Amino acid sequence: MGELPNCPQCGSEYTYEDGDLYICPECSHEWGKHAAGEESEQKRVVRDAYGNVLQDGDAVTVIKDLKVKGSSLVVKVGTKVKNIRIVEGDHDIDCKIDGIGAMQLKSEFVKKA
Repeated sequence: MGELPNCPQCGSEYTYEDGDLYICPECSHEWGKHAAGEESEQKRVVRDAYGNVLQDGDAVTVIKDLKVKGSSLVVKVGTKVKNIRIVEGDHDIDCKIDGIGAMQLKSEFVKKA
């Protein structure tokens, strides 16, 4: 039996084959055998609230007041954030906001500046 690839989503080594698919029992991610080598080359496309593609280093503007969890601070509408980084996860923008510090934002609450 050949060596099976680790899950590209969670990194689990307990993947198994089912027809033309690899399946991860831990996170239920399924991917095709033909995509196993291409998975690392594919880059996730992150779009802002208006459908513009965001990339590392872009500047964005916040379009909604956002409460900062665990504090009384609020990121106000119109706050400009420079030099963003695209990361994996629900909050897909990693950035630093003046006066608040490092935080993560959801792309649905920003527009490309």
